[in-house]
Amino acid sequence: MAPVVLRTVAEVKAWTAGLRREGRRLALVPTMGYLHDGHLSLMREGRGRADVVATSIFVNPTQFGPREDLSRYPRDLSGDLAKCASAGVDVVFAPEDPNVMYPPGYQTYVEVTEVSQGMCGERRPGHFRGVAIIVTQLLCLFRPEVALFGEKDYQQLQVIKALNRDLHLGVDIVGMPTVREPDGLAMSSRNAYLSPEERQRALSLSRGLKAAQTLLKEGTREASALVGAVRRELEAAGLREDYVELVDAERLKPLAQVAPGQSARLLVAAFSGTTRLIDNMPLGG
Repeated sequence: MAPVVLRTVAEVKAWTAGLRREGRRLALVPTMGYLHDGHLSLMREGRGRADVVATSIFVNPTQFGPREDLSRYPRDLSGDLAKCASAGVDVVFAPEDPNVMYPPGYQTYVEVTEVSQGMCGERRPGHFRGVAIIVTQLLCLFRPEVALFGEKDYQQLQVIKALNRDLHLGVDIVGMPTVREPDGLAMSSRNAYLSPEERQRALSLSRGLKAAQTLLKEGTREASALVGAVRRELEAAGLREDYVELVDAERLKPLAQVAPGQSARLLVAAFSGTTRLIDNMPLGG
């Protein structure tokens, strides 16, 4: 069955008021559209955790920098709605105009000051402020019991967990494992930008992360060696590194080594051609 499409804040408020009257449990999956199997895995998981599943499709302008790809970010609403239907989504919130979320005179933002530092927070100034405000808006508007996000955007996930905790929003924030293509490439809407040759070279991100996981299993714990395994793969493929960082899995503080039993995360961002790609994998824990 095709999902109901809501376009305005008033429509969402009316719809969610009905859910609350009926005592139904809601799962929310916020997205920017151009959906792939990674997004659909969140929706299917939401179906198992709640009575009703809603998703948002909104290319959020506040999380794009002035020289980033807002105007050309891939969009396919009709295709997205069909995919939502296949995943059992009940409602899609798809504002047609950014003014729905940011009306004239809008002046309120949310900043998460610690886990937003470094990595994408440093390379994309203002990005996580934009993420934080749109997610806060959506959580306050829908008031879901559970909201699902992919671990591919790992730093983003920690930002969302922090704002949910610090603002007492009371939502169960669920991070789901990265969904990959059969050859290991992390699924991303921006993969559509890649030429066949660029896509092949992009495999170096996951290849490098897996090499680091192997080194850790063999007893290598120093950050320099683990980071170096990723960098070697990027260099061999001719990718331009943006960053490679070994951090604590929760607070995202840089680590000099992975201590026994410690939960760490290795994150990478690099350019294949002009397309910036990110990926990460757990280490230790």
